[in-house]
Amino acid sequence: MIKEFTNAPEAREFMYEGKAKKIYTTDDPELVRIYYKDDATAFDGKKRGTILDKGVVNNRTSGIFFSYLEDNGIPTHFQGLVNEREMITERVEIIQVEVVVRNVVAGSLAKRIGLAEGTVLAFPVLEFYYKSDELGDPLINESHMKVLNLATPEELEIIGGMALRINGLMVGFVEPRGLRLVDFKLEFGKNSKGQIILADEISPDTCRFWDLETGKSLDKDRFRRDLGEVEEAYHEVLRRLEVGLNG
Repeated sequence: MIKEFTNAPEAREFMYEGKAKKIYTTDDPELVRIYYKDDATAFDGKKRGTILDKGVVNNRTSGIFFSYLEDNGIPTHFQGLVNEREMITERVEIIQVEVVVRNVVAGSLAKRIGLAEGTVLAFPVLEFYYKSDELGDPLINESHMKVLNLATPEELEIIGGMALRINGLMVGFVEPRGLRLVDFKLEFGKNSKGQIILADEISPDTCRFWDLETGKSLDKDRFRRDLGEVEEAYHEVLRRLEVGLNG
């Protein structure tokens, strides 16, 4: 079941526009309204374009994953879908560390460690990136995070543990639907109570999904690498995720 927000508060003041979303305040200081765009970027904004209905797919896909994770004990900022392009979320202060969980070698990891793309890793690999457009979101370690005061060791332990648990839950959700979760990016934030919760989005923009049988890419790599059938891939992921869902 996907959570929906009935009688959702209207968008008020514009807060922020990112590469994929616009965020607005609402009458409730604890809640924000997020609008998903069709804009697509890659390679730190060097490549730009539009993926038709990407915002619709990513909004609903994120709603599916957030609802599923909430049902399995993962705290998230998600409060419910409003319409095909908007959701209501809890207002959070984003921790400036992006967490990437890798199950299969792909993309930059193949270049960095020399294993062939498609190699299944013996166990999930956690990576941390400094969330900085100016620096190109560089790969960082625990010492870097301490020097930059991005997260305490205790916070990092919470984030890392949650990321691995999310990975296990998501793999268990997508594999019966014929999808391999190759890798994915997560962002976390602190709510007004200081609790660390999952934020941002979970979609073909932030995850690598491959067809379990053919290995065909069904994610943003089709845009990055000019593989074609971009819109079709996004819609195919959503179609599979909706199998067996009520609402």
